[in-house]
Amino acid sequence: MSIVVQKYGGSSVADAARMKQVADRVMRTRGQGHDVVVVVSAMGDTTDDLIGLAKQVSANPDRRELDMLLSAGERISMALLSMAIRELGGDAISFTGSQSGIITNDRHVDARIIEVRPFRVQDELARGKIVVIAGYQGVSYRREVTTLGRGGSDTTAVAMAAALGAEYCEICSDVDGVYTADPRIVPQASRIGTLSYEETQELAECGAKVLNAQAVEFAKEKGIAIYARATRSPLPGADPSADGTVVRRHPPRMPGTVVGVASERDVLVLEARADRSADGDRSAEAFALQDPDRSAEAFALQDVLELLDKHHVAGKQLHVSDHRLTLVVSRENLHEEPRVRAALAARYGAAARVRDTLGALSVVGAGINASFENVRLGSAALAASGMPAEAIATSSFRITWMIDRTRLNDGVRLLHQTFIEAQRALVP
Repeated sequence: MSIVVQKYGGSSVADAARMKQVADRVMRTRGQGHDVVVVVSAMGDTTDDLIGLAKQVSANPDRRELDMLLSAGERISMALLSMAIRELGGDAISFTGSQSGIITNDRHVDARIIEVRPFRVQDELARGKIVVIAGYQGVSYRREVTTLGRGGSDTTAVAMAAALGAEYCEICSDVDGVYTADPRIVPQASRIGTLSYEETQELAECGAKVLNAQAVEFAKEKGIAIYARATRSPLPGADPSADGTVVRRHPPRMPGTVVGVASERDVLVLEARADRSADGDRSAEAFALQDPDRSAEAFALQDVLELLDKHHVAGKQLHVSDHRLTLVVSRENLHEEPRVRAALAARYGAAARVRDTLGALSVVGAGINASFENVRLGSAALAASGMPAEAIATSSFRITWMIDRTRLNDGVRLLHQTFIEAQRALVP
């Protein structure tokens, strides 16, 4: 039988009633003749509640102990769902991340999956069982419990689907797919039927609440189709894009088309310069004097990045030019913010600062930077509406403008109208 991997988010398993609904959907999938592996998130707001408890005990919780705490949420979900499936006559067994063979690196709180060894999962599938796996977690080579960061259950599901050679991986949540923008900000946003792997990764990196970027990496490598669907929706039919979003290798659209607008409000911008500050504080240039064989810029970059790595700071966009370094960081990935700010101030003084006033506004689509037309169009629209960009960054699939955070939602609506609604109006 073909293998199907399903993932259910926290809102889908938020209470006992919803847990039973998920169990029924799993049993209907099994009834279609599939072997079924189910990955679950923690119930509702469990993870946030556990983080809140940790912060009551410690302002800066130890990352290892935080992983031990947070991984408990998914273990609760996996056991309850397994029980619910059994009540419906199914033969289910639950596994933690480590029991299911999710092997990660040693980085706590935002670990990355290195490999999947699904031997126990395969054995239980061969016995005819439904396997329920705790998402968001794994085990390092040093046998430490680790968690995978935001969207980690998506990563677990797709990585497991790739390792098992699944027919497809279904990501189920309270929304029926990926939209052209957040519908809470843009009521005119519409569901996207098909996305490429690269477009989906960029949307995730740009702040859209869609599939986890690392999850899409696994799907792309193995060619696994991802179906993003609502838990309440029917099981996938002949055309799963008709009532959900399908992520695959080649979407049926012209290159250069903007498919979605995304934003990220809670970002920090680290700026450092390689010159001595007026008050004599130690700066990048001062550090360079310790090693006359290296330029100020090269030494400053190395020194700053070493400090950031020491505090587990993962940057999103890095720019270095003219003895200046700029790094954009997602606050949700910055688990030691007070310590990082203190370390930067102590080491660089006025030569480094952290800006907390900007937001990232992005448009995504395959080939949208084949010319500068989209950059010009978006920049002109923002400037004309009193939202000039302080910085612009691009990739083959993305354009990002850094603008005043207080105008971010206005910017999303403006660019959605400029790129997507205007294009929609041209289609007969």
